[in-house]
Amino acid sequence: MTYTYRIHPDIDQEAKMLDWLEQCRRVYNYALRQRKDWINSRKCRVDACSLRQEYIISAEEPYPDYYKQQNALTVAKKSIREFQAVHSQVLQDALRRLDRAFKIRQQRQFGFPRFKKVGRYRSFVFPQFKSNPITGWQIKLPKIGKMPIVWHRAIPKGFVIKQVRVLIKASGWYAQLILHSDISIPDSMPHGEPLGIDWGISSFVATSQGELIDNPRFYIQSQSKLKWLQRRLSKKQKGSKSYQALTHKISLLHEKIGNQRKDFHYKVSHHLCRQAGMIFAEDLNILGLSKGMLAKHVLDSAPGQFLNILDWVCRKTGTYYQKVDAKGSSQLCPECGADVPKDLSVRIHSCPECQIVMPRDVASGKIIVNRGIAAVEGLAVKLGVEEES
Repeated sequence: MTYTYRIHPDIDQEAKMLDWLEQCRRVYNYALRQRKDWINSRKCRVDACSLRQEYIISAEEPYPDYYKQQNALTVAKKSIREFQAVHSQVLQDALRRLDRAFKIRQQRQFGFPRFKKVGRYRSFVFPQFKSNPITGWQIKLPKIGKMPIVWHRAIPKGFVIKQVRVLIKASGWYAQLILHSDISIPDSMPHGEPLGIDWGISSFVATSQGELIDNPRFYIQSQSKLKWLQRRLSKKQKGSKSYQALTHKISLLHEKIGNQRKDFHYKVSHHLCRQAGMIFAEDLNILGLSKGMLAKHVLDSAPGQFLNILDWVCRKTGTYYQKVDAKGSSQLCPECGADVPKDLSVRIHSCPECQIVMPRDVASGKIIVNRGIAAVEGLAVKLGVEEES
């Protein structure tokens, strides 16, 4: 569990933290370049070479994994003064972050992690604390010192601070406290009233009970202002004070849009969890949806973030949550099961077999809840067989 608080460093502390971010960025980019060079040297073509240069690495050179790069970082710190000013575990976390990115790359089988340009490395982590760093209205960070923290909510009883991530946004500095508890919470079991939800663009969510929640379209609302600011930015000299001021305004607007969207997702998730004991949602192909002709509207509503938040809120409130197959959910009748083909322009479901008429998204929500109940019944039968055996 993570709690985020606003912090207010002084001028010297802010300069130090900005320098730490830059050193972490340098370590990250160097380690990434080292790994990419090793991989490219093992797969270069034998019948052609680069027109510019080829970086040849010995065949006996082992792969620079996390542990080898960590040992090399320890040696580099002895000769690079800038690294010596940074907390050792903070620099190591930059290598750990890169290692996680490569593990994700291996899972999806394509794409290297990107190099971080200036300003794109925005956070660093203190991975462990021996004691509570919070004293009153201040937080004490190793090698940085004490600074004011906006303590707007207390840490729940039974939780301790395990890690602290220092993050810079357009609106200022933040401390994300990663909380840990030894108490294990069991997964929620199916119970109570079932509810199926269908995500959409015209209506953000349609439920199997007939409720339609409007899509606020936060990005579309701010698009005209964003366009005006970006047109002004294009006429400024890059690197000038006015250019930097406009860039900051644009960043603040993007941050505001993101905050509005996340707040809306949390409110909708809590609203849904108060209605049911079981919630079933579509297992969407988010990557595919974000590449279609409605990509801007899909990314504006952020279904992936919403489903992740809904999962978290369901865990917190004890609501059972499960994803079901989304294939054909809008082409079937929820009452009789007849196949009713329709394209995206048709927003009303009208079944020629049973004569039922309802909004298309509500019909999809009913199909989803039917599939969810069938999956739960199959789970109950499976658990019953295991208990008997």
